[in-house]
Amino acid sequence: MTQALQLLRDGPVAHLRMSRPQVHNAFDDHLVAAMTEALVAIGADAAVRVLVLEAEGPSFSAGADLNWMRGMAAASEEANRIDSLALARLMRTLDELPKPTIAAVQGAAFGGGVGLVACCDIAIGASEAKFGLTESRLGLLPAVISPYVINAIGPRQARRYFATAEIFDAAEALRIGLLHKVVNATALDNAVQRQIDLLLNAGPSASANAKRLVRDVVAHSDGARHDADNAALIARLRVSPEGQEGLTAFLEKRKPGWAR
Repeated sequence: MTQALQLLRDGPVAHLRMSRPQVHNAFDDHLVAAMTEALVAIGADAAVRVLVLEAEGPSFSAGADLNWMRGMAAASEEANRIDSLALARLMRTLDELPKPTIAAVQGAAFGGGVGLVACCDIAIGASEAKFGLTESRLGLLPAVISPYVINAIGPRQARRYFATAEIFDAAEALRIGLLHKVVNATALDNAVQRQIDLLLNAGPSASANAKRLVRDVVAHSDGARHDADNAALIARLRVSPEGQEGLTAFLEKRKPGWAR
């Protein structure tokens, strides 16, 4: 970890905290690399069952750091391509992390910060939080984060907010699907903890693979193949150790071994 990023552990829960409050937790190449490295390690750690992505200070993330942007504006197209691929790897690593993820959004999220929120499985925001896909103000577009944002808010809303760069509040973020829940700032920690508790009471493998199932269902175009794949999946789960324990615990009216 670096001063800009902290990894805190609470048993099976990992808290990855952006810690650049002086620049509103904006990205630079160092933070992008550190976050990607940390996420890869978390994904490979069998002891971690839930990841909470959070931030220090009044803002969640302002997107790209101004000094970083200044440097990239003076760089070659090839250098910009390589730089953008690093950010793309961060977003894909978070989106495909083999653990359930929660975004705890305590403040403003702009540009790439919105991308981080969209990549998480569960997103809870404070009512004071603001959001914006502000790239078009600079003559740019949120290209790297677009797959995840479009998946979260849908193409209709994306066409509006990608083009206008307008700022919207937490209530609008909830309405369009970027957030799952909005709470008062003082209730944010409790709301996040409730989701953690729910995830820790679910089967570890089941909760970790839920996103893969959703992704596969959305991607399928062959209905018969889709049915066969889903039938094979549930059959594997039913005879797996986790599935056997879950079914047995249900029939015996007790908690499964993984539950708190």
